[in-house]
Amino acid sequence: MMQTVQIEIPQDVILALKIPQQRIQATLTEELAIDLYAQGYLSFGKARKLAALSKWEFAERLGARGIPRHYTEEDFEEDLRFAHDEI
Repeated sequence: MMQTVQIEIPQDVILALKIPQQRIQATLTEELAIDLYAQGYLSFGKARKLAALSKWEFAERLGARGIPRHYTEEDFEEDLRFAHDEI
């Protein structure tokens, strides 16, 4: 069973956003994912899933902001599996 969380944002804040209307939800979700990853609340994989980005897109977003990647043993093993599958 999937649990969801809904965040309410006041209308005046939404209107003050300098984000095109059709991009508000995606942009805010991506920002949340990046911040949760940067603070160590989410793993790379879970944060990129929340942001709905590929591994490479999420890594690029982090790099552009100077956010270091938390590279764990699990990440290393995933990279090894990926590399092995590409051979």
